[in-house]
Amino acid sequence: EQAQANLDNSKGNLDYTEIRSPVDGTVIDRKIDVGQTLAAQFQTPEMFIVAPNMEDEMHIYASVDEADIGLIRESQKAKNPVRFTVDAYPDEVFESGVIHEVRLSSTEEQNVVTYPVIVSTPNTELKLLPGMTANLSFQIEHIENTLKVPNSALRFYPPNRKRVHPDDQKVLDGVEQESTQASQQTQVNKSASERAELNRNRMKRHVWVQEGDLLRARPIIIGISDSRFTELKSGDLKVGDQLVIGEQPKT
Repeated sequence: EQAQANLDNSKGNLDYTEIRSPVDGTVIDRKIDVGQTLAAQFQTPEMFIVAPNMEDEMHIYASVDEADIGLIRESQKAKNPVRFTVDAYPDEVFESGVIHEVRLSSTEEQNVVTYPVIVSTPNTELKLLPGMTANLSFQIEHIENTLKVPNSALRFYPPNRKRVHPDDQKVLDGVEQESTQASQQTQVNKSASERAELNRNRMKRHVWVQEGDLLRARPIIIGISDSRFTELKSGDLKVGDQLVIGEQPKT
């Protein structure tokens, strides 16, 4: 009986030498070498890093500024897609990302508070690998069949007052005054209602069109924007109007 007990104990110890992964996946890192002695004391030794289900789903970890986290949560509720690129495929835009989780554990670095946002995406072609750097674009709102103006037209400011129609000279004076006030307001703490009013005023803009040899200002109210165009909510514009985006000096 003693010999049988010793045999059973030896078989049990032998079974412990066969180590199995708790999940199916791809080994992306090995922490041990063949023949190395492992000693499990206060914590389980780390031997391999396994990425489970790389073809089914990959997670992208993003840090989002606290000022934008409210918009990110609205985008998550609306189930808007997340587009991203990786350096390995600079000409390809991946459009299958979705916001999987917005975590509550914030991080503060140089007085900037950020929150971790997890974006999940399928990886059927195995193009995405662990450790890659991704540049993400979150879709906050989506509008179809709307008028839009190029962002360059919103940034245009007539450099020569002589080319501006006399009736629109006051627009230039107003722009200069608003620019001065904006620089002063950044140094003063505003209440929530005052900040909301400032945000509404930012939606009121002017674009410029050419009538003869002079430039005329057209007041507009803008909406959402991307890197190229901005929604036109209202204003004295119609489809096909040519907006001034710059001036080319005469030669």
